[in-house]
Amino acid sequence: MCTTFLATELVRKLTRGSDLIGFPRLVRLNPNIAWKTRGNGAICVRIGHGRGVPWRVGSIDGEAILAFPRGDGSPDLASAAASVAQIVEQWSCFADPTTHPGFVVLSRQPTARLYWRAVREIVELGEALEASRSLGIVKGYKEGRGIVGAAASTAWRPRDRTYEILAYRSPDRWGSSRDVAAASVVDMDQRFPSTFNNFDYDEGRVVITPRSPCPVLCGIRGDDPTVLPSALSCLRGELPDRWLVFETNQGTDDHVLRRGKPTPLRTVRLQGEVTRAPRTLAGGHVVFQMGGLDVSAYEPSKRFRHVVRLLAVGDQVEVIGAVRETPRTINLEKIQVLRLAPVVRKIANPACPSCGKRMKSCGRDAPYRCSRCRTKVPRGEAIVETVDRVLEPGWYEPPVGSRRHLTMPLRRMVSLGAGRPSRQAGRPGRRRNQARETVPG
Repeated sequence: MCTTFLATELVRKLTRGSDLIGFPRLVRLNPNIAWKTRGNGAICVRIGHGRGVPWRVGSIDGEAILAFPRGDGSPDLASAAASVAQIVEQWSCFADPTTHPGFVVLSRQPTARLYWRAVREIVELGEALEASRSLGIVKGYKEGRGIVGAAASTAWRPRDRTYEILAYRSPDRWGSSRDVAAASVVDMDQRFPSTFNNFDYDEGRVVITPRSPCPVLCGIRGDDPTVLPSALSCLRGELPDRWLVFETNQGTDDHVLRRGKPTPLRTVRLQGEVTRAPRTLAGGHVVFQMGGLDVSAYEPSKRFRHVVRLLAVGDQVEVIGAVRETPRTINLEKIQVLRLAPVVRKIANPACPSCGKRMKSCGRDAPYRCSRCRTKVPRGEAIVETVDRVLEPGWYEPPVGSRRHLTMPLRRMVSLGAGRPSRQAGRPGRRRNQARETVPG
C-alpha cells in the first residue's frame, strides 16, 4: 500500500478522541538497505490533549485537520494501539512477499541514537525492539521489519527539517494516469522559491508526481510549511481528494557519514584527488578513481555525467555518495570540485637539439630519437600547450529527477550557507535562473 496514505487514515481516526500535536512526520531512513520500501519512509503522529493556538495541516473528507503546538496528558496506549492495528490490517498488502509491516505506540521517544543509526547504518530488528518495548506497545506482522522504521521515526529529533504537502487521489482514480499540467508546476516552482525538486528542467519532466499506481497525486517539498497549501492550489488538472502537510527529514543529508571508511551500504562524504581519468562504460555509466576507489555517475543521472567526464587526473574533489558492495564503488549524489589541476596536451614532437630535425617517438613512455643523428631526448621535451578547463570549482548535482529523497539539493545548501554557488549539471560555469537556485533566508 502507501505509508503516507496510511498516515491520513491514522490522523482521521486518532483525532476523534485526541488532538494532533505538531505536524505528522515523514521520516526517510538509510536508502541503501536491501529490505526497504522504495523510499524507505516511516510515518509518526503524536496525539494528546492539545494546547495553544492550532493551525491547519490538512483536509480529509472536506474537514480541516488541525494541529496544536504542544500537548499534555497521555492517551490510553491500548486503545490507540487497537485503532492503529485496525487500520494497518485493513490497508496493508499482506499477500506481497516483501511486505512486513510493524508499528509502535509509545508514551515517550526512544533515544535519538536509534534514528541516527537507522538513517545512516543498519539496525537489526532486535535493536529496535529493545529500544521501544519498555516505552509502550510494539506489534509486527509477518517478519515485522516495519518495526525498525516505526521505532526510528519516533526517535527523530530534528537538527534540520523540511516539509512536504502530499495530495491524494480519489480512490476511483487509483492506478490511472495522473493529470497535473506541467506548465502549472513550472509556474509554481518559480512563484514559491522556498520549494524544491518540483520540475526537472534538464529533462522537461514533472517530478512532484510519482510513477507508481499509489494513491498519491503529488508531493511538494519546501522549507516553509505555510506556503505549501498555496503552492498546491496553483496546480492545474486533477483535483486532490485529501491533503496533509508532513514535517520531514527529506533534503537534509542526514544519511551522510562525514567520517570513517567507505563501508558498503552507507552514504559517505570524502575528499581526495582524481587518480584515474573518467571513462565511460557500457550502458553510459561514467567512472573515475579517487585514491584507488571507483566513483560512479550512473546513466540515470543524465547530464551530470558530463560534469564527471570533464574531471582530470590531479583534480581535488569532494564526493557524496552511497557505497556499493559489488562492484565496490561510490554512487555519486553530489560532487564538489575543489581545485583544478593544470592539463596540457602535446602539439608537436621536439626538434633535435643537435641538427634541428623533428624527432620521432620510440614508443609509449619511451624517449624521442632523431632519425638523422640518433640523438635522444626525454618524453618531457615534447612541445605542449596548456588546455583551458571548461569545468569550474563548485558544487554539481544530478538533475531533479535523479536525486534521492534525503539528498540536500544545492539550492538548500546555498540558502543554509552550507555550499558555494551551485552549478547546473551539464553546463559548467553557468548559473541557473537565480529564483530556481536559491532560497531566501
